[in-house]
Amino acid sequence: VINSIEDPSERSRTLERAWELCRNVLVVAAQVVVPGRGHGQVEFGDGILTRRGTFQKFYTQAELREYIEAVLETEAVPASPGVFYAFKDEAVRAEFLANRYRRRPAGPRRRVSEVRFEQHRELLEPLMERIEALGRLPEPDEFSLPEQATAVFGSLRRALALIRKIAGNESFEKAAKERQEDLLVYLALAMFRKRPPIRKLSLTLQHDIRAFFGSYKKACSDADDLLFRAGDADAIDQACRESKVGKLLPNALYIHQSALTALDPLLRVFEGCGRAFLGEVDGANVIKLHRFSGKVSYLVYPDFETDPHPVLHRSFKLSLRTLDVDCYDYSQSENPPILHRKETFLEPTHPLYQRFSRLTEQEEGHRLLDDSRTIGTKAGWEQRLRGGGFALRGHRLVRMQSEHE
Repeated sequence: VINSIEDPSERSRTLERAWELCRNVLVVAAQVVVPGRGHGQVEFGDGILTRRGTFQKFYTQAELREYIEAVLETEAVPASPGVFYAFKDEAVRAEFLANRYRRRPAGPRRRVSEVRFEQHRELLEPLMERIEALGRLPEPDEFSLPEQATAVFGSLRRALALIRKIAGNESFEKAAKERQEDLLVYLALAMFRKRPPIRKLSLTLQHDIRAFFGSYKKACSDADDLLFRAGDADAIDQACRESKVGKLLPNALYIHQSALTALDPLLRVFEGCGRAFLGEVDGANVIKLHRFSGKVSYLVYPDFETDPHPVLHRSFKLSLRTLDVDCYDYSQSENPPILHRKETFLEPTHPLYQRFSRLTEQEEGHRLLDDSRTIGTKAGWEQRLRGGGFALRGHRLVRMQSEHE
């Protein structure tokens, strides 16, 4: 944490010494400027002196990044507001960033009745898992068949032929398409700083690029086109309207963080621009993609899974055009905003989707959600429930008992 070091030269020397001692990655943290900060503070040196008499140097997110990069002469990767990673190895940094935008493979459906697969399950499953993760057949330096498997199948490709027969081509084509999209998102967002030459990428990323695009030049060209479209408000609006996941409202598309990778690559890049600047906002589990204004908001709902209508505690709104950040704190509000129809934020495969959906059906059946203007806050919603004679028991709507019952 560097913001409490008063002398600018000492601050830089401390950071340099830490970098010299670092072997893999250095985590640098400092308090960043948020709206409302400054009361009870006076200027002192290049920072401020607090009421307690302690020195604090506050940065904006952009200033902190620029400072770290100027001192260390390496790229600083945002981890969260006020926290950055500095990597010693460019390939490790590239792999970290690529994994940030990589979805978890769901895995192909298997016909477990396939006799030959069952006979060699222990030999084939590691290969299946590797193919699912890569979206392609692994190269020799990424996976080697055990001797026993080589004796049975002869080669990777023969083992793959059996796996394709079991799982079907469709699941592998889907995995390949998803991996290709993940790479496009990564390469598009890598343009914000400076894309590393292909020789600086990990071998796995190099294999990915050649397998899915043919060449690094073609991959970068496709990624550039995607990034350019992310700055087109009409394209963002259209992608929001056509999205198969998320809750669409007149000015924005809302989506749970677990469903981000299910978005169209264009919207993933649009949201990724926000994360490329802010990093991961602590606790943010709902993302608001503004359809027209070029903004992304990160919303914190601590009880999203357990509260049928969770309360908004905090939000960070970032303008991608100006890089201005606004923070709103509702944690002490007596009447904070709440959520309805939680299942619409999720993918249908989410384990809680059906539970949330059943509650929405109950509430719609009793017309409790008809007038959205009056139920968007905690007080308004509670008044609607009482007025209809209802209460909530977990994710279940129940009739309130009258005083005479």
